[in-house]
Amino acid sequence: MDSDSDSPAPSGPQTTALLEQQYLPRGKKSLSGIATRSFCLGMTLAASVMALLWLLLFTTSPLWRLPFFFAALSVFHFLEFYTTAAYSTRDATVKSFLLTANWPAYAIAHASASVECLVTNTLLFPPSRYPTTAASSSWLPSSLASYTSQVLLLAGVSLVILGQTIRSAAMVEAGPSFNHVVQHRKRDSHVLVTTGVYGHLRHPSYFGFFWWAVGTQLVLGNVVCLVAYVAVLWTFFSSRVKVEEAALVRFFGREYEDYKTRVGTKMPFIG
Repeated sequence: MDSDSDSPAPSGPQTTALLEQQYLPRGKKSLSGIATRSFCLGMTLAASVMALLWLLLFTTSPLWRLPFFFAALSVFHFLEFYTTAAYSTRDATVKSFLLTANWPAYAIAHASASVECLVTNTLLFPPSRYPTTAASSSWLPSSLASYTSQVLLLAGVSLVILGQTIRSAAMVEAGPSFNHVVQHRKRDSHVLVTTGVYGHLRHPSYFGFFWWAVGTQLVLGNVVCLVAYVAVLWTFFSSRVKVEEAALVRFFGREYEDYKTRVGTKMPFIG
């Protein structure tokens, strides 16, 4: 859904030049910009996975949580662009990576989460040892506190995987009807998707990101950022859902209202 109409674009040399210009550097569909961002995300993912494996296999340092977080971020941002480019090609731009979405609040949130994890695991609760090889017993909980930590960690990893899977599946299933920006004009290509993941979740892409973000904070072991993430995301999505659904009612009328009564959002106290 976007504000452009589906009317045929005018033709001619000038129009062709304008269309080609968007693929040049600094254009909204800049090929060099897309390549650079994909390369950087790939390098970040590779470096994060290597650091994650090294820390898990050869130390008992809890700081493996940070490269896991960076790896999850890299996968998330790459898939945001990839699924848009593959299934909603017309709307794919450099901004589809969402690297600068809600800037600078988004960057501050992730930086704060990284700092809290680093400070918590190095200054406030420093590990007692960093052996060159991790003892197998380090994976086993030795107390109720460590057992609880293991459960929260497993829940966090599960939420990250589940959230990412559902968000990407929602983008794929919606196809051209999906857009990162709330739209206020209906295109001919827009359809109301109510099957698949949309048959169980009214806003699966929001559901996916909400629980993905919560999962990352559980993995990082953060307390302050977990509370902050939940509060900020709830505020953001509760407001966005109201705005988006007002537009969807205008687009689809009774059909969407019936769908809304049947299917919930599965996000706390939203819809």
